[in-house]
This record gives sequence, C-alpha cells and structure tokens, in this order.
Amino acid sequence: QVQLVESGGGLVQAGASLRLSCAASGGTFTNYAVGWFRQAPGKEREFVAGVNWSGDYISYADSVKGRFTGSRDNAKNTVYLQMNSLNPEDTATYYCAARSWMWAPGTTRFEYDYWGQGTQVYVSS
Repeated sequence: QVQLVESGGGLVQAGASLRLSCAASGGTFTNYAVGWFRQAPGKEREFVAGVNWSGDYISYADSVKGRFTGSRDNAKNTVYLQMNSLNPEDTATYYCAARSWMWAPGTTRFEYDYWGQGTQVYVSS
C-alpha cells in the first residue's frame, strides 16, 4: 500500500507559478500511475493532470492545458505539478492519487486507489 504526501501549495497572485510535489512511500512507486485532482469549496473533485508509471504518457484537463505540466522522478518517488499563469479559478485543494493500473492515468477519481491529504492553493486577483 502506498502513502502519498502533497506539498508546495500556498497563496499567490494571479499570473504567478507554483510547483506541487507528491511524495510516495510504502510501495513500489513504478507500479502506479499518479493523478492530480482539485476540489474548490462547494464543487466536485475534478481531474487536473495524470502521469503514467514512466512519465511518458501525461494527460490534462482542458482547463489547464498549456499552463500546467505534470512530471515524475521515479528515483525520488515523487510526482510534480508545475502550475504557471495561475488565475483565481485555480483556487482549490489539490490532491494527488495513485492508480494501480500503471500504464495510463485515469481521469476520474473512481479510478484511483490511494489519496493524499491535499495541499491548499489560493490565487488572489
């Protein structure tokens, strides 16, 4: 069973950048695809980006394409989400999640087996 811990959230102004990290432990990291999701107050948790086990298959939600970049460093058991050109609509709690089907990232939360506790991102206008 893998444990996930997110970090890197914070308060930034519109147009700024942040890099989120998701550190994994307790399992064989390369056995998992990893996804990023976010949930704003009063809204459903939504898919943001996902990375397969090797990092060569990455998918994005339309709302973040061209602004966010997902990657992973298997030597460090860590997945990253580089977020550029942030806007207030990106304000949410961001979660990473691991999927036992390692070949491709899923785009719905039901496809993921393990979740981190989240990191808060707040973007002011």
